[in-house]
Amino acid sequence: MLKFLAMGGYARYVWPCYVLTAAVVGLNIRWALRSLHSARAAARRRIAAVRAAS
Repeated sequence: MLKFLAMGGYARYVWPCYVLTAAVVGLNIRWALRSLHSARAAARRRIAAVRAAS
């Protein structure tokens, strides 16, 4: 197992890339969910405004 984790001497380059990739993917998911919630809230406000106007 330690041999695998050492990545043939390239671990110092490989593991930070994995961590950076995971962080970017995680942030992308977080920002997408935040945008989705914001869009849903805006849609609810528009629907409420249309219902109130009629």
